[in-house]
Amino acid sequence: MDWRLFSVTFATVFLAEMGDKTQLATIALTGESKKMFTVFLGAASALVIASLIGVLAGGMISRYIPEDIIRKIAALFFIVTGVLFFFGRV
Repeated sequence: MDWRLFSVTFATVFLAEMGDKTQLATIALTGESKKMFTVFLGAASALVIASLIGVLAGGMISRYIPEDIIRKIAALFFIVTGVLFFFGRV
């Protein structure tokens, strides 16, 4: 196992998920239902499946599009998203 890649992936996803809408929704669901374990299992399963889709899509896309192009597309996506958030369009 590539522990460096594991660490970078863990840190990136962990920091990206902190304080986002998913975490706030999880907090609300837990507070509403009082069933912490059930909400945890649902949220964790959803994150695992979403990550699996991302990994599979990334694996397929990387066969056809060079890595530097994928990075540029991802950077552009984040910039556009940031601008939309900045101007309150999202």
